[in-house]
Amino acid sequence: MTSTARERAAARGQPSPMVRTSVVFVGIAVLAAFAADIEITTADPWSEFGRMALGAVTPDFTATERLAEAVAMTVAFALLGVTVANICGFALALAFHVRAVRVGCAVVRAVHELFWALIFLQIFGLSPLTGILAIAIPYTGIIAKVYSEILEEADHAPLRIVPAGSSRISVFLFARLPEAWVHFKTYALYRLECGLRSSAVLGFVGLPTLGYHLDSAFRQGNYAEVSALLIVFYIIVATMRRWMHRRLLPVYLIGAILMMPGGVDISMANILRFLGSDIVPFPLRMAQSIDGATLAALGHWTAAMFTEEALPGIVNTLILTMIALVVSGIGALTMFPLISPKFFGKRQRIFGHAVLVIIRSTPEYILAYVFLQLWGPSMAPAIVALSLHNSAIIGHLIGRHTESMKIRADAPRGVNLYAYDILPRIYPQFLAFLFYRWEVILRETAILGILGIPTLGFYIDSAFADVRYDRALFLIIVTAALNIAVDTLSRRIRSRLRLKTTLDNG
Repeated sequence: MTSTARERAAARGQPSPMVRTSVVFVGIAVLAAFAADIEITTADPWSEFGRMALGAVTPDFTATERLAEAVAMTVAFALLGVTVANICGFALALAFHVRAVRVGCAVVRAVHELFWALIFLQIFGLSPLTGILAIAIPYTGIIAKVYSEILEEADHAPLRIVPAGSSRISVFLFARLPEAWVHFKTYALYRLECGLRSSAVLGFVGLPTLGYHLDSAFRQGNYAEVSALLIVFYIIVATMRRWMHRRLLPVYLIGAILMMPGGVDISMANILRFLGSDIVPFPLRMAQSIDGATLAALGHWTAAMFTEEALPGIVNTLILTMIALVVSGIGALTMFPLISPKFFGKRQRIFGHAVLVIIRSTPEYILAYVFLQLWGPSMAPAIVALSLHNSAIIGHLIGRHTESMKIRADAPRGVNLYAYDILPRIYPQFLAFLFYRWEVILRETAILGILGIPTLGFYIDSAFADVRYDRALFLIIVTAALNIAVDTLSRRIRSRLRLKTTLDNG
């Protein structure tokens, strides 16, 4: 929305479209809260919290014998997966105007990394290929979308001075790419940070990353080891901009390749069985021929799957998503002053940066896992985990956005500065970030079902556990369709409000 449009709305005494949109989403979240299961079911959560707190202040760095190897594998999977995704995503971004490319990217990024890992486990087992592809495939779709938006939103002024008759390749290399390149580098570095989180979480399905040792330590109640593992992970993420140099990237990639176990056992029998029969719906797999009775059985199977599993999963996923989205927004507006020079001095901001780094660097899956131990299986752990993580990410982006803002010498201070000067100016960018994260929150909401929260991920994980891959694939397709629908709605809202996401790192 332009400033002129906002001024016209204000002159008529009406709230701006951004305010009206915000009120609608808050109302939806309030209604969703009444339908949400947020009951705390553990008998003595404070006792468990005390043990966790004790472990947090007494980290045991000697408990995990293969800590260095786990750290190296976490970084290696992230580097290889994100590198492949950047190469493929950049190529697809150039063709993103083709509908088939847009749809394909939307489908692959709508499926969470853990779901991809569960699929590839059935084909490649616990091999390096499973981890690399689980990161690379969805990240390719995400990067293609973001890079295409960066190219669209870049300044087109250089195009006006391009000599007539220049080739399309020359125009792209010398007029469009230089303007977007700095954003590409910034986003690629952020995507590597995301890759580190994804790589760590892949350990929860058995790959030898930090998540594998975290899962073991959590199950044994060894919170001192959990604390040590998380501290190491925070250090890796917090120092990434220091050790991740362009000139060292080839060295890192060669080292990551050499670290991977050799001799990947790719069984064509497993691939053919999985693709040829395991994922085929049960009525078709058991039928001798495709006739009316077979199609009727398939219809009954599909209807039963939708009403008994897909529909409850969709409802719970949307309830959880809408609550987490709004609470994330409230949290971000609360957190961003912690790192803004408009509110705090350098020393206070160092503390604020440390807090936000810890919160945003901890994957939602791990945060939810911690709160699940405290409160039991309900939506409460997922809501808090998703809200904390996304609040820290958006708060960090908004805080950085305020660094370049200028304020008058006679501007108010404290709460008045926040409410009457800074907030109105950052609100459009805040909404752009928040709605951009909507699809991401939905993806994470679905996957948290693996922890027992009854979202779509709960039913998908149950199907994999029961070796019913046809059901798992059906539910993954439903999840992807839901993600695409939310992404489309998010884009339309951002377009209607004229919100730009060029600065977004999510």
